[in-house]
Amino acid sequence: MAAVAALCLVAGALHVVIPEDHFTLRWQHSIEKIEWDEDYAVVGGWLMLNEARIRGSGAGMEPPPGAWFHDGVWHYKLRDPWRKEVVLARSPYVRDYEVCTQRGCASMGRWIPVSAGTTVLSACAVGR
Repeated sequence: MAAVAALCLVAGALHVVIPEDHFTLRWQHSIEKIEWDEDYAVVGGWLMLNEARIRGSGAGMEPPPGAWFHDGVWHYKLRDPWRKEVVLARSPYVRDYEVCTQRGCASMGRWIPVSAGTTVLSACAVGR
C-alpha cells in the first residue's frame, strides 16, 4: 500500500487529513477586506508555496519585491517557498480561511471549527 501526499489540519486534539497534493489557501485581510490566495504543493514532508496573489494593497499588505501586477492582481513567488507548517490564527469575527482543491473550495470550518483556535497546516501521508 503506497502512501499518498496529503494536507493535514491540526487544532488542539482535532486532526484532519485531506488527501490532496495541491491546494490553495484563501483568506480576506481583516481590515482592508482584500482577498489573498496562496497555491501550495505537498512535497515529501514539506509544503511548497508555488505562487501567491493579492487582489489589491493596503495597510501592512504591500506586495513583496519582485511581484508583478496582472489583470488587477499582484502575483509573487518567494525566494524560499518551503514550509514545514503554516500556522493560522482564526477568529469568529472575520471570514474564515478557505481551502480550495480540485474538488472546489470550502471554509476551513468544514473540517475544523473556528472555535478550535489556532490551526496548523502541514504535509502528511495517507495510505492508499
